[in-house]
Amino acid sequence: MVYRMRLRLWHRLFLAFAALSVLALAGYIGWQQHGFRNGFLAYLDEVALERLQPATRRIADAYQENGGWEFLQRDPHRFGELIDLRDSIRGEREHDRPPPPDEGRGPPRDDRDARPPRRPPPPGPSELMHRLALLDATGMLVVGNPAVATDTDARALAIEIGTTRVGTLRLQRMPQISNALDLDFARTQMRTALIAALAVLVGAFTLAFALARWLLAPVRALAEGTRALAAGDYARRIPATRNDELGALATDFNHLAKSLERHRDARRQWGADIAHELRTPLSVLRGEIQALQDGVRAPSAQAFDSLYAESERLGSLIEDLYHLALADAGALEYRFGAIDAVELVHEAIELQRNACTDAGIVIEPTLASVAHVRGDGRRLAQLLDNLLANARRYTDAPGRIRVELGNSGDRARLIVEDTPPGVAATDRPRLFDRLYRVDPSRSRAAGGAGLGLAICRAIVDAHGGSIETEASPLGGLRVVVHLPFADASLP
Repeated sequence: MVYRMRLRLWHRLFLAFAALSVLALAGYIGWQQHGFRNGFLAYLDEVALERLQPATRRIADAYQENGGWEFLQRDPHRFGELIDLRDSIRGEREHDRPPPPDEGRGPPRDDRDARPPRRPPPPGPSELMHRLALLDATGMLVVGNPAVATDTDARALAIEIGTTRVGTLRLQRMPQISNALDLDFARTQMRTALIAALAVLVGAFTLAFALARWLLAPVRALAEGTRALAAGDYARRIPATRNDELGALATDFNHLAKSLERHRDARRQWGADIAHELRTPLSVLRGEIQALQDGVRAPSAQAFDSLYAESERLGSLIEDLYHLALADAGALEYRFGAIDAVELVHEAIELQRNACTDAGIVIEPTLASVAHVRGDGRRLAQLLDNLLANARRYTDAPGRIRVELGNSGDRARLIVEDTPPGVAATDRPRLFDRLYRVDPSRSRAAGGAGLGLAICRAIVDAHGGSIETEASPLGGLRVVVHLPFADASLP
């Protein structure tokens, strides 16, 4: 059985930080070493040029003594003797040597005895000689490496007698470090750089580990909270203490959990309210039918009218619930077109006028001359009927219902308001909730099931409009509906 390790997100983030640190340091060390080697080689070239200055003077003296460059062409070994760097090295050492003791501290010394025996100057270092070439005043090679003579990147030292240039000593740039001391120095620099890089990597890995754990702590909390929500624990909340995207995500999660908890409670309450609403007419029907069966109540037109009224109430409730279910599913059928809102409101008022008169309520219409809206005539008629019926049920007699239709910018505005009783400001935002009613002024005794305004909001939303409630100057409730005007292209 092959075991495969499952990398968690913080593991991957840590590995990403670690790999980035390694690549960055490797690139930096490579760049630093490349720059160090180039700079060090340039430094060695400058040192070599400085040490070749005395050689240019010796070569100029030899040229003047021999009257030309033929002596070097006949004997190229003389070029190595003239290039000898021991004088410059000895001069540097004598410059660093402490001064001799005072004359009075001992007998005078013979300078000839103190000086080592003079030896003939050996030829210059072979490594340096391969990098040198001597050219005459016309640029022709006299002696040395022919490749150096044609190297355009070589350094040049003028051979002059007085102010006349008689030749050029060319020094090829050092291609690589070959001297043992120089190699030891370069290795020491590399070793120091690697030690520093190792120390930086250890610190970077530690920081990457801590940073990955810290960054993904909210992610772990979100994962645990999501599992809790999936298990039905809608009370779970995540501390939103950060000000970055993860903090915003935690805030959104808390909003989601709160919404789910609120919807769950509303669903439970709605189920209980529906059961209660259905139970009431069914209980009445059952009681009246049982009374007829037992002979307690004789069959009569009044008894059948009561049964019919309860069945109508039950059918109306079921129909409202059906319409809300269709609205939630987006399955309500709409056929949009240009609708004459003035005629539609007038017809709705006439349908409700007799019922309002019987209830002791007067309807006062104030309609614009022309107002064409984009909508479905059947659904808008249902909207008006629900609004007028709702105002009629919850207005005390004698009372008034004022209906206004006018323009508000690029939309038609419909206002339906009534006389007392009104609705408290704390209750008005919930009037569009399903099965919500304000008791006792707007109770079940008025005959409503608390679904009319919910259906109104679904119809208005489908038409791209808006609906809201506010206190009416008449003392009751004002419902304001905005609907978009019809386009000229609509029939």
